[in-house]
Amino acid sequence: MGAMAGQGDVASVTERVPEDPAGAPDAEPVSTVLDRAGDPTVREVPLPNRPESARLARGLTRAVLHQRWAAPAQVTEHTVLLVSELVGNAVRHTGAHTIGIRMLRRSGWIRVEVRDPSRGLPCLLPVGELDTSGRGLFLVDTLAERWGVDLLPRGKTTWFEMRAVE
Repeated sequence: MGAMAGQGDVASVTERVPEDPAGAPDAEPVSTVLDRAGDPTVREVPLPNRPESARLARGLTRAVLHQRWAAPAQVTEHTVLLVSELVGNAVRHTGAHTIGIRMLRRSGWIRVEVRDPSRGLPCLLPVGELDTSGRGLFLVDTLAERWGVDLLPRGKTTWFEMRAVE
């Protein structure tokens, strides 16, 4: 299952993307967050199935993109938001003990993978303007260049890719 971005109104979505300046609580120095949790560019980093894991995943993502890979600010902010959505979905919907995050980079592209042990596929649902939940995959579908789900023998990997240039 995969989808291409561009099916939603990007302008209206990005207007609602909250800014998360470098001084935000998630903005931990790269050496600190990567030393504490692990480096998702080297191997999958396990996250516990707790709501706080979304915050840790945002910190890891921001550290790698901003401080290590020097990704453009908008790419960093959109990627951090989408990571938070995928980790949040895995925490809420899978019953997993552990969730994994991995980040890969190749020429002009960033790929983020969130693995969980559930084989239940995420569903992209229509989103109304006044809906207060259910926007996660809509945001992924709108802001990512590509996204999809790879079924594994025990679970799945939900991934998205972003262009690394503005």
